Amino acid sequence: MAKNETITKAEEKMKKAHQALERDLGSIRAGRANASLLDKVSVDYYGAPTPLNQMASISIPEPRVLLVTPYDKSVLNDIEQAILVSDLGINPANDGTAIRLVIPQLTEETRKDLAKSVKAEGEKAKVAVRNVRRDAMDTLKKGNKNGDYNDDEFHDLEKQTQTITDQAIKVVDEIVANKEKEVLEG
Repeated sequence: MAKNETITKAEEKMKKAHQALERDLGSIRAGRANASLLDKVSVDYYGAPTPLNQMASISIPEPRVLLVTPYDKSVLNDIEQAILVSDLGINPANDGTAIRLVIPQLTEETRKDLAKSVKAEGEKAKVAVRNVRRDAMDTLKKGNKNGDYNDDEFHDLEKQTQTITDQAIKVVDEIVANKEKEVLEG
């Protein structure tokens, strides 16, 4: 394995951890409308679970309102039912052509609980980044033992791995801080 290949792969995996964190945090509602709240909602469409965002357009006409307009009006009731059984905690209002979801204001206690779950997701992402670092270090140690590179090169690669790990952790902290701010301010 080439020297930089290990570090390049580690960087790619760390970026995937960032993307997963952003995706997971997107489903945490912060008192304002966000189309990603509905990402995990799937509707039974002719016997097949289908993601809601593939069956309807989702718009935000007001800061705290999501408007779900199905492409096929015949599935309006199915979409409403899927939203009701999801763990969103938002009651859909069906007007016959679209579904309105009014995002309720969050209480202070709810905001603090959401901030805790944001931090927990951030910790999971940090663990994922550290696991990538550990795997990269193990690969580098094997390469050093096999004589792929000398001790000086090995220590340089170790430093590079630690540097990208520190940068990845910093990005996780920034993502978490932004989401916490969004949740606490609402």
